[in-house]
Amino acid sequence: METHAERTARTRAAYHEARERFAARLRQASDADVIRVPAGGGWSAAQIGWHVAAVDASFAAILAGDSPVPKAIEAGETARTWTEVVAGMPAKIEAGKRVRPPDDVTREAVLASLDDSARKLDAALAALPEDRAAGFAIAHPVIGTVALGLIGEWATAHVIRHNAQAKRVLAEASAT
Repeated sequence: METHAERTARTRAAYHEARERFAARLRQASDADVIRVPAGGGWSAAQIGWHVAAVDASFAAILAGDSPVPKAIEAGETARTWTEVVAGMPAKIEAGKRVRPPDDVTREAVLASLDDSARKLDAALAALPEDRAAGFAIAHPVIGTVALGLIGEWATAHVIRHNAQAKRVLAEASAT
């Protein structure tokens, strides 16, 4: 069975790898393609990056105790397993107002925000004590109750999901 320290190290490594692949995609695309909004609507690759940075910063605040959102898991209450979280995740989730990007974002600003939020999230993951990871959770209106110990995996999956979205948006942008 994986220890808390092993799970934390694995999660941090997976998050770092996914986030670096996403940032590399944004760095390697042309300036015009990164800021181009898809013809059919939606977010530009830069806006997707802004959203990811905003969510990661929010996750970091939750884990670090800088947010009042987490609540103790009460006796008899259970947080969902990661398998249950993934199985119940819809194909599309509407972003909350706090994490919806503005219309005008630049690659440089997004890359700086991604770096800053990744540093904060990594530090928060590294410092998350086992009792808080297992004993506190957040309640998401779509995802359900998620223990703090799964936030790193959620952040990783979120980056991967939006990296795929950015790949599609950039492919469309370069084709026009």
